[in-house]
Amino acid sequence: MTRMHSLPPLRFLIYSDYLCPWCYNASVRWEKLELEFESRIELEWRSFLLRPQPEPGRSLEKFRNYTKSWRRPAAEEDSGEFQPWEGDTDPPTHSVPAHLAAKAAASVGPDAFRRMHRRLLRAYFGENRNISERATLEALWTELELPKEAFARMDDPELSRLVLDEHNEALNCGATGVPAVRLDGIEAVVTGAQPTATCRRWVERMLERRAPEAPAAS
Repeated sequence: MTRMHSLPPLRFLIYSDYLCPWCYNASVRWEKLELEFESRIELEWRSFLLRPQPEPGRSLEKFRNYTKSWRRPAAEEDSGEFQPWEGDTDPPTHSVPAHLAAKAAASVGPDAFRRMHRRLLRAYFGENRNISERATLEALWTELELPKEAFARMDDPELSRLVLDEHNEALNCGATGVPAVRLDGIEAVVTGAQPTATCRRWVERMLERRAPEAPAAS
């Protein structure tokens, strides 16, 4: 008689920034795989800061030209929703506010984080909304119908320390850019928005390696 072994899910740690178009594609792909593999894998999104400090006074014209480069990730398979910047809305000044809003949502619960994570990416890349502005973040929070009083948690110094700690952790693991992914318990990271098929093979290989062997018949 074969005894079934229950193993915890493989946990993938994904370092990402809400101002990175390739991170948007990575989010779409890894969430697709999370559904595909159901309870066998688990994702944990961690902060990386491409713009750790505010950079006021950025040229709107230059920023609009930069966002035309989003057409490249938009043309890939399993991509996010991209719209080059239009109108007169100022570009985001830095990465931190969006991460704090995501962490505040995480304090509400895993589902709240997932929804805020997706909403931040779509708001910036697909809707041309400035996700470094507090008013924009509060509007997104309201759209998601998250507890109103919990929005203030993004001002908690502990969340700021957590964001910075995760960023430094990524650097210590060798991440020179994002997205960067590693298996929990292994420091080496894989960087870049890898195709869905590549990530799928990685997951399958790791699951095969940890599959329990059936006990020998007695």
